[in-house]
Amino acid sequence: MNKEQKEELKEKLTRELEKVKTEIEELRELTKPIAPENAIGRISRMDAINNKSVNEAALRKKEERMKKLLYAQTKIDEGNFGKCLRCKNDIPFGRILLMPESTRCVNCAQ
Repeated sequence: MNKEQKEELKEKLTRELEKVKTEIEELRELTKPIAPENAIGRISRMDAINNKSVNEAALRKKEERMKKLLYAQTKIDEGNFGKCLRCKNDIPFGRILLMPESTRCVNCAQ
């Protein structure tokens, strides 16, 4: 990976981190506890509880992605960044650009 590609990737990581932070904030708002005194019907309350659990799962996935993006951001200047952890070959730049948190090439990721 050349210097221009690394700069492009750093910008991409910064944008992705901001996007994920915003999504996490929105999901945290959606996963707040549902007060039992709310005047909603039994079915509506069950639906709200179901939606809350779906949003909690999405929140966990976003938080995991945030960790991976932060890790990638700390490792980007190291010499082995962009190398597959399994086969040690270069991960194609297009894959890294789409998924900056990638640590494996397409073949090893399957």
